[in-house]
Amino acid sequence: MDCIFCKIIAKEIPCKILGETSSSISFHDAFPLAKGHVLVIPKKHHQKIQDMSSDENTDLFSLVHKMISKVDSLTNATLVAVHNGKEAGQEVPHVHVHLVPRSSDDSASAIHSMFDSTLKLSESELDELSKKLKL
Repeated sequence: MDCIFCKIIAKEIPCKILGETSSSISFHDAFPLAKGHVLVIPKKHHQKIQDMSSDENTDLFSLVHKMISKVDSLTNATLVAVHNGKEAGQEVPHVHVHLVPRSSDDSASAIHSMFDSTLKLSESELDELSKKLKL
């Protein structure tokens, strides 16, 4: 498999590991958006979160929970981002959670700034979406 994250896990590519569990690791992003930009990934290759087992998911987000306190201590604000699939902007097809320190003077903005417009949905459209999304 030609996955850069799998190569990091296999220690074929060096990185500074910041946190590790039996199923997940955290390390500096190679192309940071801010000082302290960290990735948290599962050790087993999965493209999307829903492909992971419940145990792997719990382990991954437990490490996210631990790392976010460290990252948040840098600026007191952290963007937590997951691109879940190629169409969502995922560049490496391996689940990864970005923890990006934010500050009022950085060049980023709110999630709504990523899109050209907001949707105006009718009540019937919301009802239909609710039927599809409700657990």
